[in-house]
Amino acid sequence: MRLNWTAVSALAAAVATVVALVAYLMPPAPPPQPQPDAVVPTPAPQSSSPDPVIPWPAPPTPSPSPEFSTPQPPMPSPTQAVPVPSALLSAARPGGCDEAAAALTAYRRNTGTARSSQAAAAHQAYLDLMGAGLDAQGVVGAKIRRLVAEFQELNFRLTGMTGGDPNQVIADINTDVAELERLCGSS
Repeated sequence: MRLNWTAVSALAAAVATVVALVAYLMPPAPPPQPQPDAVVPTPAPQSSSPDPVIPWPAPPTPSPSPEFSTPQPPMPSPTQAVPVPSALLSAARPGGCDEAAAALTAYRRNTGTARSSQAAAAHQAYLDLMGAGLDAQGVVGAKIRRLVAEFQELNFRLTGMTGGDPNQVIADINTDVAELERLCGSS
């Protein structure tokens, strides 16, 4: 019997996907609860020979001389908030946008004309977008996760794991990429 390595590769990718999804969705372990240290009083050791306790003399308190006064520390000046121009605030992109843009650029660059190179590029985009989705929240995160699922489906169709026309998935990807670019504020 000869192994179909394409199917084995796709099956391994599916297993890796499930493992990554389970690890991502699993709630983090709660931090350990601090346990109060039990204080057990121990009796003071009794000395057999009574040693006299000699107290240390208290240090003399110096009295300030009238000709030398201690300088007062300068009063700190109140700090004022520096206004941040709105252009700098608008330049910040939502989390995950930069990583997603890099993944999509790499996908466009690496997609060739052969089905195998297209499948490899789709699988790499899937992996890169999974990482981008970790930083993303809200509608941007939802759109990135949708693209993750679409690139996985594209990889499955290109490798023959599932039937269907890959061009249908590519059309969905193009629509969602345009929407993601709008959400991230890039042109």
